[in-house]
Amino acid sequence: MYGRIRTMTRRELRENTFVMLFHKEFHDIDEMKEQFELYFEKKAPMSEKDETYVSERVYDILSKLNEIDSDIEEASESWTVSRMSKIDLSIMRLAYYEMRFDESVPLQVAINEAVEIAKLYGGDNSPSFINGVLGKLAKNGKCV
Repeated sequence: MYGRIRTMTRRELRENTFVMLFHKEFHDIDEMKEQFELYFEKKAPMSEKDETYVSERVYDILSKLNEIDSDIEEASESWTVSRMSKIDLSIMRLAYYEMRFDESVPLQVAINEAVEIAKLYGGDNSPSFINGVLGKLAKNGKCV
């Protein structure tokens, strides 16, 4: 079994998707292909299926970014997306995408997973801030 690439769990896929969304904060969209190549090269070996899943998910989120950011900004009341932590924003973008556009992910799972990622990568207030914004988005009726 040595050298065999295992399939990632949904949590691992979600975390890798978050990391690549975060990369987008520092690179233009036309640089993302190269960023994916570099990331997949440095990261522990990922199956081609998992690489495809992560990259397709990121590009789909990016294609809906204006809509996602508008809804996040509305739900966060006095915060604009430009003032938010880039980590928190990347986590919320992924979670809200799952809540709104991915019927295979239950709302509560998307929120819980976002809070867990925030505990690993965000600041002290990130989990509660993200939970609050995503909770408001869940109540707004736009989610699947």
